Amino acid sequence: MSVTAAPGFVAAGCHAGIKRRKHDMALLATDDGKPVACAAVFTRNKFVAPPVTLDRARLAASGGKAAAIVVNSGNANAGTGAAGMADAEAMSAATAAALGIYKAHVLVSSTGIIGNPLPMDLILPAIPKLAKKLSVEGGAEAAKGILTTDHLAKEAAVKGSTFTLGGMAKGCGMIAPNMATMLAYLTTDADVPQGELQRILKAAVDRTFNTLNVDGATSTNDTVILLANGRAGKPDMREFADAVHRVCEALTLQMAKDAEGMTRMVMLRVTGAASDAEARAAAKNIAENNLVKCSWYGSDPYWGRLLGAAGSAGVEFDTEASAVAYGGITVSRGGIEIDHDRAAVTAHMKNERIEIEVNVGAGGNGSAQVIGIDLGPGYIKENSVTS
Repeated sequence: MSVTAAPGFVAAGCHAGIKRRKHDMALLATDDGKPVACAAVFTRNKFVAPPVTLDRARLAASGGKAAAIVVNSGNANAGTGAAGMADAEAMSAATAAALGIYKAHVLVSSTGIIGNPLPMDLILPAIPKLAKKLSVEGGAEAAKGILTTDHLAKEAAVKGSTFTLGGMAKGCGMIAPNMATMLAYLTTDADVPQGELQRILKAAVDRTFNTLNVDGATSTNDTVILLANGRAGKPDMREFADAVHRVCEALTLQMAKDAEGMTRMVMLRVTGAASDAEARAAAKNIAENNLVKCSWYGSDPYWGRLLGAAGSAGVEFDTEASAVAYGGITVSRGGIEIDHDRAAVTAHMKNERIEIEVNVGAGGNGSAQVIGIDLGPGYIKENSVTS
């Protein structure tokens, strides 16, 4: 189990017909229909989908309470205007009716193609069916129902000393820091005040989901939600925060490994920056550079491309003090190549997971890490069609 690992939560997934064959809807709810503490982090994209607008308004009005989340995949309900908002409202109303709860406590998520109206003739009849299927065992089916171009469901759980935390996520493309085309849902039986829950979730998102950079694209629908029903009592807050981080980290790494067209996942660390913010900017510029990503695909330790991307990031950069290392082996210092074990570097570049460090030579203690992905034919194939 994952998202239903904590006592008090049930879920279900199904094929409603939005996609040809695979599951395309999911429902997550409290087992008694009562609203619980809810924290959420959403996309920073200003071109935002109606479900995100709806959820923000619902949580603001309820003071951070929710009892159910209904999700559809295959269609993002983005770029759909007032009709899209009406459809999101209708999804929440149908869910509330099926569960016998207040509409104000139902959140909605959508993911998939942008610009197409939701097929409500398929979605609305599926919601009562989902409600009837809700169970603790339904977590795995729900994890399938939220996927789009993902190849695998993404699930994780942590058993704390006094509480349980579980989660599910989707995402494998259009992913950059600030989340992107990703949805994640976490549940726990820990008793955590909503304000503290929000702080912990935001910190975990910044350290995990916001370090993943597949293609530099920030989506319209990104949503991470954490529900806490309090049944296990108050946890040790440090242990709880670590558990949230661990679950988010596990889901992030699963998304990276399942990224569209991915053959190599790169743990890219930038050091020696004037500040952490400048390190993040340099890391982002490197991870999004297509020439760099192509070199990763080709297992080519082309260090000059790394420095070129870092030097154009608009941050403090000193060539004479710069350095680049692959797998802990320094290949460049002071802007030139140095003697190194080429065979060892070549072997490291053949791995599915590559470690790279770029020191920008600014003389500061600023550092940052992002998870980057290579660029090959698989990504182009996946994103060259819209349906």
